[in-house]
Amino acid sequence: MKGGDMNRVTVTEAAEALGVSPQFVRIGMQRGLLPIGSCVKVSTKWTYCIPKERLEAYIKGKDLIDFAIKGGNR
Repeated sequence: MKGGDMNRVTVTEAAEALGVSPQFVRIGMQRGLLPIGSCVKVSTKWTYCIPKERLEAYIKGKDLIDFAIKGGNR
């Protein structure tokens, strides 16, 4: 975990968990097709925020609307 934030995962960690390439994760998030977090483009650089709970919920197939309403794994 970059920066020591235990609640977030890196693009590379997310890719490993999903069994895909980091580029797949980046492009999927940029296009809004991979709902595991958020990303923003500042100038020419993209920054990614992937909450660990949200990635785990996606992997388990949990409905992300339900996830947001109920506050994660509660």
